[in-house]
Amino acid sequence: MKFKLEDSINQTIHLPNVSMVELFLKREDKIHPFVSGNKYRKLKYNLFEAEKQGLKTLLTFGGAFSNHIVAVASAGKIFGFNTIGVIRGEEMFDNIDSNPTLSFAKQCGMQFKFVSRNLYYEKIDLNFITKLEEEFGSFYLIPEGGTNALAIKGCEEILTEADKSFDFVCTCVGTGGTISGLINSSNQNQKILGFPALKGDFLQEDIAKFATKTNWELITDYHFGGYAKINTTLVSFINKFKKNYNMPLDPVYTGKMMFGVFDLIAKNYFPKGSKILIIHTGGLQGIAGMNAVLKKKNLPLIA
Repeated sequence: MKFKLEDSINQTIHLPNVSMVELFLKREDKIHPFVSGNKYRKLKYNLFEAEKQGLKTLLTFGGAFSNHIVAVASAGKIFGFNTIGVIRGEEMFDNIDSNPTLSFAKQCGMQFKFVSRNLYYEKIDLNFITKLEEEFGSFYLIPEGGTNALAIKGCEEILTEADKSFDFVCTCVGTGGTISGLINSSNQNQKILGFPALKGDFLQEDIAKFATKTNWELITDYHFGGYAKINTTLVSFINKFKKNYNMPLDPVYTGKMMFGVFDLIAKNYFPKGSKILIIHTGGLQGIAGMNAVLKKKNLPLIA
């Protein structure tokens, strides 16, 4: 199996209209329409390992709007793996075709198993995994969000030699895999800033398990209430950013991160003249699902 998608990675792009600091955006979202950004990075070496072990099926976990589910389903279709998604929420069984994430994954050939939220939290339990093997046969297990040691290895390749000149590297944070890879491949004099999409600072311990340096910090003030939470302020920012820079942001991860970066700039968090690299981790497929939620609430949509 040859993974050639990385040929389409875009170069960093300078964002105009930003004073006091130099701000650049690495367009990892341009890697592939669906196996994009950090999802590509996390899956790369896991797919190599699945092939090495002779396993033809990938099984993973995710919610009904998961970028990870889309990426695994798409990668499976591209590289000839069967895919199984264990989906949180039994009620989604009757809503596959009306859900943009699940309907796309289904079109890619993914098979679903819908489980209750209580059962879903047993996803790392050995007995639960054994029952899944009894039901589906042998598979290569990819954890929720894709983070494991091989995923970290892939994320270590995000930064290149050309990125060594940046003082700060900013990324959104979900399960902690992407920031761990960035930390490991960074220079010690660089500061890696993570913007969690989840409420709380519990990720500190998870990241510390994989990170080999201490030059990092989590900025926990820009989660907008928690995972997949959003308000009109964030929608307005995302739409204005796209209008000003012609670059889309997703509402769950990159939109919150970019809002945080711009707010920190306004508050003089960064020393004058700092060179800042922001990692666009993709996730744009989630916009359609979020707009469906916003429409039901009669709120402004993401452009």
